[in-house]
Amino acid sequence: MPAKLYCVRSLLTLLLLLPWAAASPGQTALALTPAQAQALVERALATESRAAQDLSHLSHPMRYRLRKSSPRLTTTKEIVETRDGDVARLLAINDQPLNQADEQKEQARLDALLNNPGLQQHRKQSEDNDTERALKVLRVLPTAFLYQFAGTGTAATGTVEKFTFKPNPQFNPPDLETQVLTAMAGEIWIDAAQERVVRLAGSLQQDKDFGWGILGQLNKGGWVEIDQADVGGHEWRIVHLKMVMSGRLLFKTRNSDSVQEFTQFVPLPTGLTYRQAIQMLRASPASPSQSGS
Repeated sequence: MPAKLYCVRSLLTLLLLLPWAAASPGQTALALTPAQAQALVERALATESRAAQDLSHLSHPMRYRLRKSSPRLTTTKEIVETRDGDVARLLAINDQPLNQADEQKEQARLDALLNNPGLQQHRKQSEDNDTERALKVLRVLPTAFLYQFAGTGTAATGTVEKFTFKPNPQFNPPDLETQVLTAMAGEIWIDAAQERVVRLAGSLQQDKDFGWGILGQLNKGGWVEIDQADVGGHEWRIVHLKMVMSGRLLFKTRNSDSVQEFTQFVPLPTGLTYRQAIQMLRASPASPSQSGS
């Protein structure tokens, strides 16, 4: 799901790993001081770091549907996670099954992937690079933001704890990936019983330049909202992501306005290869009635 624009891509991978602050299991915080909220974040970061590492090592691979819509196009894909990286099969365009020509193109793409392992290796390296950038950001989050308890609420999972976050004026970003943190603010909703995030909404409070404005810029007002859920077996994944972002990469203006829905998660055995994934995707063609569900 990463965007092609590098700055937006880094921002997205960052937001998927923002700190999920939570109270102790089974407890509901009545009120928290800024110091207590900050302490909860620091404790939760250790758990989230382990969860991020676990996901990067693909200890619990999944198969799922991804429906991505923008003002110009809607696509539905079947995704299989493997030790060689993710493998996707296009199922529908604008919520309609592929026509014969598009299906032939998709089968030819999968054939090329089978015949040229370097294509999959390149994708896997790209995924690994994204993970490394996100983990780099994760390590500085305890000092990058100031956190404040904002009360309790309700969600599909039950009671949630709300925290706001804003930039820490004392934070000095050590590298390009962490510069965006100095312009972000938002709110996180936490399932305290599970110590997991239920919802996140964050926005850019000001324009943010990268590389002294030479590499690019993300514009003020861009925002992201993310919903996460237990998709089975106590595995938590992103189930909804909406991003509206505009910016500039070198001398080109880029815009992102998309909604992504992740559904139909099914656990897979570990050690699955990308060739096995292609066979799996070809063996069970999509049902048109399920392509957008």
